[in-house]
Amino acid sequence: MTYQVLARKYRPSNFVELEGQEHVLKALVNSLESNRLHHAYLFSGTRGVGKTTIARILAKCLNCDNGVTSKPCGQCASCSEIAEGRSVDLIEVDAASRTGVDDMRELLENVQYMPTSARFKVYLIDEVHMLSRNSFNAMLKTLEEPPEHVKFLFATTDPKKLPITVLSRCLQFNLKNMSPEQVVNYLSIVLGKEKIPCEQSALWHLGWAADGSMRDALSLTDQAISYSDGDITESNVKSMLGSLDQQDMYRLLESVVARDADQVLSQINEMAQFAPDFSALLDDLLGLLHRLQIRGLAPNALDNSYGDRDVLESLSGLVTNEDIQLLYQIGINGRRDMPYAPNERSGFEMTLLRMIAFTPLDIGGSGPLAKGDGINATSPVSDILDNLKHGPKKQFTRGVEDRIRRDASNTSEKKGSPSQTQSLVAGPEPEPEPADSSSYKSLEQDVPKLQETAGPLNIAGMSWHDILTKLQLGGVTKTLATNCSLEGYGDESINLLLNEKHASLLDEAHERRISRALTELTGRVFDVNIKIGVIKDETPAEVSARRLREIHAEAEEVMQNDEVIQTLIQDFDGKLDRDSIKPNRLGDL
Repeated sequence: MTYQVLARKYRPSNFVELEGQEHVLKALVNSLESNRLHHAYLFSGTRGVGKTTIARILAKCLNCDNGVTSKPCGQCASCSEIAEGRSVDLIEVDAASRTGVDDMRELLENVQYMPTSARFKVYLIDEVHMLSRNSFNAMLKTLEEPPEHVKFLFATTDPKKLPITVLSRCLQFNLKNMSPEQVVNYLSIVLGKEKIPCEQSALWHLGWAADGSMRDALSLTDQAISYSDGDITESNVKSMLGSLDQQDMYRLLESVVARDADQVLSQINEMAQFAPDFSALLDDLLGLLHRLQIRGLAPNALDNSYGDRDVLESLSGLVTNEDIQLLYQIGINGRRDMPYAPNERSGFEMTLLRMIAFTPLDIGGSGPLAKGDGINATSPVSDILDNLKHGPKKQFTRGVEDRIRRDASNTSEKKGSPSQTQSLVAGPEPEPEPADSSSYKSLEQDVPKLQETAGPLNIAGMSWHDILTKLQLGGVTKTLATNCSLEGYGDESINLLLNEKHASLLDEAHERRISRALTELTGRVFDVNIKIGVIKDETPAEVSARRLREIHAEAEEVMQNDEVIQTLIQDFDGKLDRDSIKPNRLGDL
């Protein structure tokens, strides 16, 4: 018997067998069951998602000998003729080969005649957007008021090319691309029926390579069966596709998070052996960061369409939400600059190195690295996670108090060297200042500075505002701290109250950063606890804002009373732009 390819052998013959497109099936089934039939249907979508298949099933539903139904019998003469492609009442037309107006006129000449044996005469026009403008004009009148025994079914991959006059005469159904998860589920069923062994990981590679097309997925599966001699394994599929393992992207991101430039370049060198599209690799990395951010901020919205939920769970503990946003922005800028790089590989490498150089990644942050548990030992990236677990984080946490005491005892030899004092405890680099912190930065110069000391500082009796002027904080962590007030502290803990208006800023990672900054400043390990509540007194942020308003008002008064400015205003009918007044220092006023 002649071999029949999988895409044809397993082409659905009814709506029950169809995978996906539930939004289209629901509308069609309801209209068929209630006998509310339209005379023209338009199915649009990319290749291989089921446009023509749905149209043929609909033709069976309309002409089944058992009557109009959403469940054609598949056994009657009409259903059999349609399935075998020999029904004289189903006229299938390839618009790409019959684009002329004469072809359309010839086609429509027989519209007025009743069907030979079926209930309806069905015109199925594939790739209808290929028809010429004159062809569309020739069919408009018939399309608007066809005989009762005629139905039009159109399929297209580009509905934007259809005239609005045609679109307005049809019921439009937009078919969705198949998700990798849908493709994998369907391929599992098909290969089970074919009794062909396969690895689940191999099916995921086929699902990604199909790019939303079920027909492409079945064709690739045919190719994989031939390539692997009936035993579909992940290694065979990867070799056949000439593609990279999706796990390579996870490992690459982990190397970036670990700030291991050598490992990043080594992995890129291994990837280069497959001659990949580095622009596409950067897109994949951005997609991974997008899914990782969803996992961090809206875990319930994360689907498993890529089969990587467990890996994302592990990755989410290695990087903060803020750092993910910064990595994503650097990647977007790198994608934009890719055409200007000497070559795509160098552009890709520089983008990842830029992520390492400019992102204040906290590898001692939340998740498995901080807690020492929660790592899935069977994860495809468990080895790298284990390396990170016993890497820089462990070096920081082991004996931190002993090192503080030891370094503090030697401060007499380090007087006059602030940089050495700051290095008592190894901590993360300060975060970059946010765009809206310029007012705080300008005011810091006006705050009376405490006497610089080379040794640990005793903060007993100091206000939270004065303590903040000494802490090495930046970015969102500094914004959080400036909106807190000091509720109280003891020998090993400090309690802060956060303004409830800024509750969204609260995060364990920021508490740890404040704790490390206090440790550097005082030589003592503080456990920082931040609670949300109503603050009666002014927070440092409110103090700074009030002082800024006072400084600005004083600067306005100085400018208003300046004789030169008053002369310019009078002579040239000028006006003082108050918003442009930006005093830099209190001493200047």
